[in-house]
Amino acid sequence: MKNKILITGGAGFIGSNFVKLIVKNSEDQIFVLDKLTYAGNLKNLEAVSNLPNYNFIKGDICDKELIESIFEEHQFNKVVHFAAESHVDNSITSPSAFIQTNIVGTFNLLHSAYYLWMTGPNHLKKEFESARFLHISTDEVYGTLGETGLFTENTAYAPNSPYSASKASSDFLVRSYFHTYGMPVVTTNCSNNYGAYQHKEKLIPTIIRKALSGQSIPIYGNGKNVRDWIYVIDHCKGIQLVLEKGRLGETYNIGGRNERENLYIAHTICNLLDKLAPSETPYGEQINFVQDRAGHDFRYAIDADKIENELGWKAEENFESGILKTIDWYLKNKNQL
Repeated sequence: MKNKILITGGAGFIGSNFVKLIVKNSEDQIFVLDKLTYAGNLKNLEAVSNLPNYNFIKGDICDKELIESIFEEHQFNKVVHFAAESHVDNSITSPSAFIQTNIVGTFNLLHSAYYLWMTGPNHLKKEFESARFLHISTDEVYGTLGETGLFTENTAYAPNSPYSASKASSDFLVRSYFHTYGMPVVTTNCSNNYGAYQHKEKLIPTIIRKALSGQSIPIYGNGKNVRDWIYVIDHCKGIQLVLEKGRLGETYNIGGRNERENLYIAHTICNLLDKLAPSETPYGEQINFVQDRAGHDFRYAIDADKIENELGWKAEENFESGILKTIDWYLKNKNQL
């Protein structure tokens, strides 16, 4: 049976990489829904835009009537939900957009899927017995870690920013539709992604852009904050596995087991740029410490045992191999910076 897969936020960074991964050599019909805000760009999808099974719908997940109408028109039996406001700094200065998109938008998708797929609680329509709603979330819902320990699927939620609080709320909505209605849902929580097509506002593209333009490279606080990094293609392959084989109602944490301090990230990128695009002075001299972000979480780190053991997924790139590929891509696509 051919699937009709709705991918929200599919013109964004992770979403577009996922679309390109699954649309080629597939009989499934792929429908990308994206509002095309500053974070979404159709150029990210040019490589697949002419394929017969690729379809694009411009729209906002907060538009309840639109969401209901496209579910009715296209009869999606799979949803992969990437669409979200995701920049922590923006959530501190303008939190209302995060509440609307991440909470209300997720509700609109869930409820439209419920009405299309089910006749009532715990009763899937026969034609939608293989339906699945995959919700893409973040490790930031778990809060912050000290110098030791890892986030597991059983870690208590403790979000510390308006962004992570809005994502935690959306996770709980998805969970509630499984426990109340028997909706076929699965959730993934990922660590920090990097790779081709990432928006220039994020840490790694910012370091590359600032370095190449000769500007100060801003690093929050003392640069000792730690993140677990995952190459975007590795993440997308994990999402594909969860969509195909993940157990309904479950959460899968997807992390690269690549914990690195922010200052290490900056120095690594600068050292590679010194070799790949040498300047008169070392790029590392441009690193500048700035006032720390309000409520800045100290450390994130994911325990990926569950997805590795249950589904056989494993990150193929370590940070050092993935960042080399990423820098090479940005040097060839400087217009993305």
